[in-house]
Amino acid sequence: MPAGPDPVRGTGARPASAGPGEPGAEHDTPTGSATTEAAGSGTRRRRAGRAGTAAADAADAADPQDGAGAGPERQAGDSLAAGTRARAGTVPDGGEPVAGTGRARGSGRTKRARADTAGSAVVTAEAVATVPEPVGPSSEETDSADTARAARSASAEAERAGRAATGAGRKPARKGAARAKAARAGSGKTGASRPAAAGKNAPTGAGRASAGTAAEAVAAGASGTGADRSTAAGAGAAEGAAGAVGGGADRVEGTAAAAPAGAPRPRDGQRGVRTAQPLGDEDRARLLSGGHHDPHALLGAHPVRGGVQLRVLRPHALTVTVLAKGLRAELHDDGDGLFSGVLPLTSTPEYRLLVTYEGHEDGFEVEDPYRFLPALGDLDLHLIGEGRHEELWTALGAHPMTHQKVTGTRFTVWAPNARGVRVVGDFNFWNGTGFPMRSLGGTGVWELFLPGIGDGALYKFEIMRPDGSYTQRADPMARRTEVPPANASIVTESHHEWGDQEWMTHRGDRPLHEAPMSVYEVHLASWRPGLTYRQLAVQLPQYVKDLGFTHVEFMPVAEHPFGGSWGYQVTGFYAPTSRMGTPDDFRHLVDSLHRAGIGVLVDWVPAHFPRDDWALAEFDGRPLYEHSDPARAAHPDWGTLEFDYGRKEVRNFLVANATYWCEEFHIDGLRVDAVASMLYLDYSREDGQWSPNEHGGRENLDAVAFLQEMNATVYRRNPGVVTIAEESTAWNGVTRPTDHGGLGFGLKWNMGWMHDSLVYVSKEPVHRKYHHNEMTFSMVYAYSENYVLPISHDEVVHGKRALVSKMPGDWWQQRADHRAYLGFMWSHPGKQLLFMGQEFAQGAEWSEGHGPDWWLLDPSYSAEPDHRGVRDLVRELNGVYGATPALWQQDTVPEGFAWVDGGAWEDNVFAFLRFDRHGAPLLVVSNFSPVVRHGFRLGVPESVSAWSEVLNTDEERFGGSGVLNPDPLKPEQVESHGRRTSIAPTLPPLATVWFRPA
Repeated sequence: MPAGPDPVRGTGARPASAGPGEPGAEHDTPTGSATTEAAGSGTRRRRAGRAGTAAADAADAADPQDGAGAGPERQAGDSLAAGTRARAGTVPDGGEPVAGTGRARGSGRTKRARADTAGSAVVTAEAVATVPEPVGPSSEETDSADTARAARSASAEAERAGRAATGAGRKPARKGAARAKAARAGSGKTGASRPAAAGKNAPTGAGRASAGTAAEAVAAGASGTGADRSTAAGAGAAEGAAGAVGGGADRVEGTAAAAPAGAPRPRDGQRGVRTAQPLGDEDRARLLSGGHHDPHALLGAHPVRGGVQLRVLRPHALTVTVLAKGLRAELHDDGDGLFSGVLPLTSTPEYRLLVTYEGHEDGFEVEDPYRFLPALGDLDLHLIGEGRHEELWTALGAHPMTHQKVTGTRFTVWAPNARGVRVVGDFNFWNGTGFPMRSLGGTGVWELFLPGIGDGALYKFEIMRPDGSYTQRADPMARRTEVPPANASIVTESHHEWGDQEWMTHRGDRPLHEAPMSVYEVHLASWRPGLTYRQLAVQLPQYVKDLGFTHVEFMPVAEHPFGGSWGYQVTGFYAPTSRMGTPDDFRHLVDSLHRAGIGVLVDWVPAHFPRDDWALAEFDGRPLYEHSDPARAAHPDWGTLEFDYGRKEVRNFLVANATYWCEEFHIDGLRVDAVASMLYLDYSREDGQWSPNEHGGRENLDAVAFLQEMNATVYRRNPGVVTIAEESTAWNGVTRPTDHGGLGFGLKWNMGWMHDSLVYVSKEPVHRKYHHNEMTFSMVYAYSENYVLPISHDEVVHGKRALVSKMPGDWWQQRADHRAYLGFMWSHPGKQLLFMGQEFAQGAEWSEGHGPDWWLLDPSYSAEPDHRGVRDLVRELNGVYGATPALWQQDTVPEGFAWVDGGAWEDNVFAFLRFDRHGAPLLVVSNFSPVVRHGFRLGVPESVSAWSEVLNTDEERFGGSGVLNPDPLKPEQVESHGRRTSIAPTLPPLATVWFRPA
């Protein structure tokens, strides 16, 4: 038999075993080789099958009507032969039958013949052979006289049935009697201890039935009713003589005769497959169209009166046989891929299916997905319905698991407006006809457990919309995806073993706003283009640690179809982008950074999503994740859709997603993108394009509630994690705790400082005095929130120029301003963030296509020392910053800062003090003029006896002019800036200098 995947089921199927008598053993259909032979000769031998030629010859002699122009029974034989020939059709690649071949879907003669003979397999010689030998006398020990008496008794029953029959029924009855007579004759010749002359395909074990074998074979030959169902009486007589079971849909049920002495006694389930109650037209149509809400109620095994009804949906299958302990029963073919039957069992067994296809007639042994209970618990459904499932990723999506002792994958999806949902994938050739899901209660969740499907399988959900149309969608909860532009979801499970236990244990020991935090922002796909997550895990931690950054911030890593969006138009919220590897590869990168002592932040985008028709937009045929009001749903700036934050299930989807990244990938913080666009109903909208909230205001109250819930949940579940808001307005309380009415973020990007300070440094020094307040205004509101000072990717793209290129003057002046600005930024209250490439003064704008210009650091490049000097300064800034608590310990309280001179606008000079919690100071002086200022007097605290220069951005090693203060500066009793003592340092041109107590 062929080795390979089930043409429909694929993964998890195994070929049937070849040994006779085993649950997966090969067996011939009741027509057998004798039937095929008889198709040409027209003799009764075609009906004898495996019973042996002697009995068949006797039957031919007793039937004067046999031959050309025979009656209904002959017609049935012709149908059987036609069915055998019809199965010789061809199958194209992928296992789907070619239209017009022998496996056509029509309900013609071939399909009727196959359906009529389906139930007879269980009591053929092969089926008998599968039954374990009962305790008691074997056939060899049975007296031949007992066998003869049993045969005579069967003959008498056949004769009585024949006399009772009328019309067309008399002829089959006479045939049944003649065949019984032939059976008696055969039993007398062979004896009870010798097997009868069986057909060539009969298993060896059939010989145990001895004298009964011929009668069984006759019954097997007559079991198919054929085209004319009026022969039921005659067929019933033959059944009574032979003890045959099963047959056409109109066969007389319940006729049985005592088994020949010494034959194995059939168990329950071996006595036949009765015809199941047919599906109603509506249920059948809904099931086959994928629009049924509960396919498990129609498919699988269900107790009924008189047994267990079993129905299977296997499109393109030839036959389906039920295999269980002591049971092998072929189901009736109901057409359109449906197979059914009623097994005479008292309880539902654990069973498997043997399914055959064109070109794979030996079959594949598979599990029936519709024999399993729901794999999603009531608590999960309750929490989903309430919108409070904080681990939603464990309930929805595709999850490999062991369910009812069978390994497979549970598929679940939320689609409350769908009329039906089916699973499609590479395991069923993207044809979901045989894989409809069931709706679980009123939650809108659909579920199906598929045995044998595991890690690496591709899949989507095929949804029937409310209007009856179809759409195939990627899983919103997919944890792995194909590499774009392909968009299928992938079944995955993690095998990563974390090695960052020490980091995770201690990351929450100190509040982040009271700790050093210097962030290096990275676009992973372009930092060093072409590297995988695992290759980045070797290079990125080493580079970041060498420069002294405490954290990296990744631009969005969630899956996105368009690389040019930089990840800000997300379609796979639960899947790291597959462009650089698998989810476990991404875990390895985070793990490597943690082991190097570096925290990991990621950009998270809950503000909007793209309109791709395979993703979230109108997911189940109606607005689901987006707002139902088109004016509210459409984002005016980006052509995307905004989430409906007022819908509890959508809010749950996003809140769980936030904590998912922290828990599953050990992320240390989330920078939430575009918060301002979420908070305001009139964001980028003109009058008349928006509607006020219930209080008449422009605040999006649903978004406020969502952000509060998200922050509260993340902080409660993940100690040591920080959330950061990219919020560009004056919204009050962004970093205030939720229990005090705030949004609950830990930090906020200080977009005002970034904008104002860049305006200042972009001016020619001679004009800077007119913009002096741009550098001082930030201190007016510095303690209203907990801030991060960002020089992010947004400031070095789309014509804004790279940081060094924003500076005026020649190349020397540009680099000097660049260095002075970084020194000012690192000493200003707040944490700092710097985008990649700016650490070595790249002159070109960033492009996601080629990333930073690393060639600027090539020693063979003539200007390499200029760029390397700036990078050396960044390393020095981080080193001194981390070792100086005054620069970070009191970032968020006024006690940590004091102006010395904030009004030296004529000189372009700014001087201030920073303090740690013990009062230890650091003096910072920035000179944004291209002139040296000697003896620039500054008032300082009396408690410090001397000041020494700890950092000077004008050092020659950084590319500066080398104007320094090499010796400690002792305070003089000269009052200045409201202080009794002062110092008079030399201020280098376009430079920032830090002094600390000597």
